[in-house]
Amino acid sequence: MKQHSVLLADEQPLVRLALRQLLSQKEQYFVVGEVGNEEELIASLRINLPDLVVMDYSQSDNFRPSSVAKIRSISPLSQILIISADTRKENIFQVLELGVTSFLTKTCGTNEILDAAQATLKGDKFFCTRVIDFLLEKSFAKGSDVSCAPTPLSNREIEIVQLSAKGLIAKEIADVLNLSTHTVYTHRKNIMKKLNISSASELVLYAVNKGLVQNEI
Repeated sequence: MKQHSVLLADEQPLVRLALRQLLSQKEQYFVVGEVGNEEELIASLRINLPDLVVMDYSQSDNFRPSSVAKIRSISPLSQILIISADTRKENIFQVLELGVTSFLTKTCGTNEILDAAQATLKGDKFFCTRVIDFLLEKSFAKGSDVSCAPTPLSNREIEIVQLSAKGLIAKEIADVLNLSTHTVYTHRKNIMKKLNISSASELVLYAVNKGLVQNEI
């Protein structure tokens, strides 16, 4: 089994300890560093170039949204999983635009964190329900009219878009549709190419604007 290097970035030692213990339950993760401020983060990134960075950007004395941009600059191949207590929509949208792969709140359970880490390392987006709700709300705030233009997607691709917009990861979609995970990845790649989009958040907004999911906020 391939092991993945993980860097934990949070100003609270107890949070880092809890995350380390949680990830240590799975053989595929090994924590290469724990950092409590941006200076330590930058130094560790340059040394370790981790596969995954788990961080809380909303700690003004130590981490901020601009810290995400620095991760992208120093270690562009690192996937980023945010686990934050921040619920300010403008900040969440900002870090998503900066290249965050996945976003959870600190109210999420341990199983959800492990699922998010696994998905994020594969390059899949993983958002908790609250973040998905914010994305849907942002889309509907632009106007309530749903586009009636025909979708260029097949029925199967539409199903995958709908399930993705609900926050399901590839394995879960595969289980629902009785497909292999590889097939789901292939469909997703084709969907992104057809729609000329590059992120899961754009896919969610597409689904909302085309009326493929309902606003349940």
